Formats: sequence, C-alpha cells, structure tokens
Amino acid sequence: MEALKYRHEEKYMINRKDYLVLKKRLSNILSHDPNADGDYKIRSLYFDDMGNTALYEKLAGVSDRKKYRIRIYNDSAQYIVLEKKIKKKQYTAKKRQPINREEYDDIISKNTKRLLKSSKPLLRELALQIVIRQLKPVVIVDYIREAYVSHPGNVRITFDKYLKTGLNKTELLDKELPMIEAVENNQIILEIKYDGFLPGHIKALIQLNGRYKQSTSKYTLCRKYIKKNSWEDQ
Repeated sequence: MEALKYRHEEKYMINRKDYLVLKKRLSNILSHDPNADGDYKIRSLYFDDMGNTALYEKLAGVSDRKKYRIRIYNDSAQYIVLEKKIKKKQYTAKKRQPINREEYDDIISKNTKRLLKSSKPLLRELALQIVIRQLKPVVIVDYIREAYVSHPGNVRITFDKYLKTGLNKTELLDKELPMIEAVENNQIILEIKYDGFLPGHIKALIQLNGRYKQSTSKYTLCRKYIKKNSWEDQ
C-alpha cells in the first residue's frame, strides 16, 4: 500500500474584502489549479458513528483523528471518490479511492457483505467501520472552490466559497437537494496546504492583519449549523 504523505494545512475564516485582496495578489504570482477549469463545485457526504466521534474529537481538538467522506465534483456522478482524511498533530494526509455507482449504492444501503469482499482496501475499511462502529452518513457539505498552486513547496491555496449544507438530507447524488447557507455574511474559508516549507514570498502574499489560523472545519460548521437550527435528529 502506498505510504501516506503528510502535509501542513492552515485554515483561516476570511470575509469578502480579504478574499478580493488575496485573490488579486495570488492571481498575479501563482497559477490556477491545472486540473480545474476555473472555479469548481465540491459536494461531500460525511460519515460519523452513533456517538458523533468525528464531530466531538474535532470540537475537542484531539490531535490524532480521522473521518470518512464520499465526494463528487460539479454535481456529476461520473466520478465518485471515497476519501479518508487523517489528522496527526499539525499534519494531514488523505487516502482516496474512486468508486462506481454500484459501490456507492452498497455503502448507502449498508450492503457490507459485498463491500467486505471488495478488491479496494479503502472500501473494505469503510465497510468494516460501518459494521463495527455503525458508521453512517450524517451531513452534506457543498461549496465552490477556487484553487491556486505553486511548485516550490508543493503549495496549494484554496478559497472555499458559498458553503452550504443539505439540512438533514444526505442524498449526495440528488441534484435537486434543498441546500441552505451554513455560514453568515458570505464568509470564505482560506486553506493553505504545503509539504516541508511555505516559501517566503507566498507567506508574504497571504499576510492579513488581524487574521489568525483557526481550527476551521467545513464538516463541523455544517454539523453545528444543523444542530443549532434543530434540523438534526437528537
């Protein structure tokens, strides 16, 4: 199995004015993500267990944790990917496995007997978690991403905009799923990911007075929003 590659990950919650300032700076120096034709939409279905372990570990600041999600892009079911995101102190890593529609349906219907026989290790791992921990879909997280990249340091800077959630609905592939804004005042999440170092010129580009790193999580923001508005089952 391929070794995990841990990276630094920094997050900031910024307003639209901050975003416009940073966008202008970055677009003059960095390249847009070559794998994306401009902004693109990400929709993820997150899983948690009966005790909401992923949620409460994040809120408690547990340094070593993990969570599972299924992700699609631009509302298309042509490419569905299962991911496991791993947090280890200040570093993050990710395991990814493309899955087909039949495998997705098996996950949603908890057809673990077939999943446990899969040739895909991450799919078998999720199936085992469904059996042992009663892992289940809990929330849809939906947003528009704008991404910039730099080869020195393998830097990736993203703006995640228009964060929405599917209330208490978890039908990932439903294009008509009712969505609602999960953050106030059109706030934007700035994420900075890099390998061993963040080049000095990029560090200078992203400096904003009064903005500090936050333990921001789109998953947590959406879960807390639903709970606050009493749409989540108690």
